[in-house]
Amino acid sequence: MTKDKQLTKLIRLTGERARLEAKANGTYVVYKDDYGKLVREYSNGEKEYVSGKDS
Repeated sequence: MTKDKQLTKLIRLTGERARLEAKANGTYVVYKDDYGKLVREYSNGEKEYVSGKDS
């Protein structure tokens, strides 16, 4: 497995773990979508766009 594939896999697993932690603790995760906008995703699947200086 190349380093690029290893890094991609690690990033994916980290995101999955964050979602599990958010669900267990009743919180949310924040990430940038494919368009560069900040998204707050709740454990029930609801997504909310966050306005901020980075978005």
